[in-house]
Amino acid sequence: MKTATTTILAALCAFFIIDSVEAQERTTDRVWQSPNAAVSQTIGLTEVSVTYGRPGVRDRLIFGDLVPYSEVWRTGANESTAITFSDDVRFEGEHLEAGVYSMYTIPEEDAWTIIINDRLSWGTEYDSEYDVLRVEVDAEESHFMEQMMIYFEDISEDRGTLVIHWADTKVPVTIEPVTD
Repeated sequence: MKTATTTILAALCAFFIIDSVEAQERTTDRVWQSPNAAVSQTIGLTEVSVTYGRPGVRDRLIFGDLVPYSEVWRTGANESTAITFSDDVRFEGEHLEAGVYSMYTIPEEDAWTIIINDRLSWGTEYDSEYDVLRVEVDAEESHFMEQMMIYFEDISEDRGTLVIHWADTKVPVTIEPVTD
């Protein structure tokens, strides 16, 4: 069982790690066509934060064209998408240690592979050697979203859903804090 001091220290560490990642990886020296975004959610006592670039549809065919099926995608624009966990979690049922990672995806029409990678990088400088975890999740048809958005829904003390949503596709990923 965590003490209040341990929880506060973990939250502070996560804050400083996220702050460093944003300062090093998310440049703000100019206006981006796909602006940077950040979202953070507490699930139980675990803080989950995501920073990413928000590309727009802009009258383009997205999945299967601009973002090809069966190929690794940085899951956003500009730098790789960064995801931070203040504590260990189960990510789609698989154990993942607390830390800062890149989140890549391999989109398919009906299911996506979500990749958690140990290396933050510009664009698609993806290296599978640094993969920590890969899970497959179902893709869902949804209402149209002009700019890509990552958000959380269905939050409770023991689970939450991270959602990747762009164009008419929504991809939910279950995150559960490890409490034992």
